[in-house]
Amino acid sequence: MAKHYDVAVIGAGAAGMMCAAVAGGRGKRVVLLDHAGRLAEKIRISGGGRCNFTNVNAGPANFLSENPNFCRSALSRYTPQDFLGLVKKHRIAYHEKHKGQLFCDDSSEQIIGMLRAECQQGEVAWRMPCKIGAIEKTDTGFLVTAEGGDISCDSVVVATGGLSIPKIGATDLGYRIAKQFDMGIVEPRPGLVPLTFDGPSWEAFAPLAGIALEVEVSTGGGKGKGKGGKGKSGGHFREDLLFTHRGLSGPAILQISSYWQPGTPIVLDLLPEMDVAEELISSKTTVKKQLGNVLAQWLPARLAEGLLIANGFAPDARLADMADAKLRKLGDAINRWAIVPTGSEGYKKAEVTLGGVDTRELSQQTMMANKVPGLYFIGETVDVTGWLGGYNFQWAWASGYVAGSSV
Repeated sequence: MAKHYDVAVIGAGAAGMMCAAVAGGRGKRVVLLDHAGRLAEKIRISGGGRCNFTNVNAGPANFLSENPNFCRSALSRYTPQDFLGLVKKHRIAYHEKHKGQLFCDDSSEQIIGMLRAECQQGEVAWRMPCKIGAIEKTDTGFLVTAEGGDISCDSVVVATGGLSIPKIGATDLGYRIAKQFDMGIVEPRPGLVPLTFDGPSWEAFAPLAGIALEVEVSTGGGKGKGKGGKGKSGGHFREDLLFTHRGLSGPAILQISSYWQPGTPIVLDLLPEMDVAEELISSKTTVKKQLGNVLAQWLPARLAEGLLIANGFAPDARLADMADAKLRKLGDAINRWAIVPTGSEGYKKAEVTLGGVDTRELSQQTMMANKVPGLYFIGETVDVTGWLGGYNFQWAWASGYVAGSSV
């Protein structure tokens, strides 16, 4: 005989544990299943081990989806302040770092411990590690074939995450379950991921690995200084950029990668506070320096030299000898450097997965599948993806809370 529960939650990550805790707190009999032997590895490694657990500014504009309004309901019903209330209840010390990002003072293990304690309070049963076999719809609910014995339940919540970071156990189980029930999937791809470049256009920059600076980056028509992208097509961010051996990384690139479409350029402004062409032209009569030395006042010297060589300028050429038209070309190369990535570092380095279960298949009030009563999808499995900086955890908490309140 299969053991009966009210709710089976598949996936014991951020969204799954939140959902199980909330449902258990309502008196539901909940079982939480996960194929991993170690609990919530993605929480554990987040924020350099200190877990960037939310962002005080989180709102619908900070998320990408084919259906951008879908996330509004959940985010309004469970806010960053609500999660902060839970953090304070468990006396976890935290701090705000940058642009509303909140981190534990001590360790991400505290967030895992807090969620585990909330689950225990709701008398949630655990099965870990536990391989999931088939999920079958029955007349009374669902039958889940699982290691350690089958489970019958009224509701199934799928919180299995996406494909990012396979070395800590990411799988496509959530998508397979959705397809089994004829639900649409928005094509998954890596998000918040370093971008790669190769070929002759990158040769001058390959030796610059390790150089970092604050830049503005845009793609696909994003507008507004320092703003995030509007809609799914355009993004614009002001963040730190890092040159790597294979291309570009750092928060600026991770952010823009979610908006970037293969074959299209990203545009970098390496000196966002300055009109480089105007500055160079107006300095011609008073500055007797070489071009390389002038640029090195504003940019890291190795980067200044690399940019000059890549754009056909001799670093030892004198500024005073340069035609205005040439200096405008150089200014454009620094303030509007358009470059087409050849790819990304893929799921192995991606912090999140874009795409997933099509939100048009789900109720935004409950996260339940419209066509399959009792079947819910939450967290990263769903086509809702946040910016870098605690936003994806806030979606996990909010979608988990909504489903946990509804099952």
